[in-house]
Amino acid sequence: MPKGILQRLLNGESEIVSHVQPMYRLRDNRLVAMEYLARHVDGRGVAHPVGPILQAPDLSPGDRLTLDLRFLEQTFGTLARTGSTAHLHFVNLEPVSLEAPGFWESLPRWIEMLPIPTELVVMEFTEGQKIHDPDALRAYATLLRNSGLRIAVDDLGAGVASLSHMARLAPDFIKADRSLVEQVHRRPYQAALLNALSHFAQRMRIGFIAEGIETMEELEAVMDADVPWGQGFILGQPWPTKPRPIAASEN
Repeated sequence: MPKGILQRLLNGESEIVSHVQPMYRLRDNRLVAMEYLARHVDGRGVAHPVGPILQAPDLSPGDRLTLDLRFLEQTFGTLARTGSTAHLHFVNLEPVSLEAPGFWESLPRWIEMLPIPTELVVMEFTEGQKIHDPDALRAYATLLRNSGLRIAVDDLGAGVASLSHMARLAPDFIKADRSLVEQVHRRPYQAALLNALSHFAQRMRIGFIAEGIETMEELEAVMDADVPWGQGFILGQPWPTKPRPIAASEN
């Protein structure tokens, strides 16, 4: 990543635009949730994902924290303008940010801005950077729940620690990684694993989402595996958010 891009982001000089990607209940194609994704805009006006920046191995912990808090600020600001009670809202969160006092100082203000009930917001723990103390992560998850927020574990199946994280966090939602979805129609082992996870989630009353569904064949195989919710390019690509319309009574 060019140093100039990183420096502009750290200095607040690069525009950040929230995008949303839909999740659907597969049995009836009903919109059930939106995932909020931060995008940085280059000098040509082209939006780029911020994930590769946050996961860059040479990014310092301090810079990673600064960027994640800025992206969270943007996301909650977008929710304050566009939040709807018609579905859930998934917000990406780097677990290392939970160790920062700045996160907990900002969280009450972010929650206060919300025009929707707090329980409609799901903090989605990404797997890119891990807190070394699982007990600390569980304690942070409890604090988030005490604030009224819900918890999701992202990228289940992408790393060895994912299952242990899930067991410790007891999340409200789990998301199967693209690695379990890719070519699932050709790989019976993956299909069986998705099916087993789906039945486990149903038994534990956890929401289960297959992400990264990109082809009709993958979508059909995911549905055959009894996965209730899906997300991916075949269902809808991310698009920029727009402000919530102002009602006549608000003018």
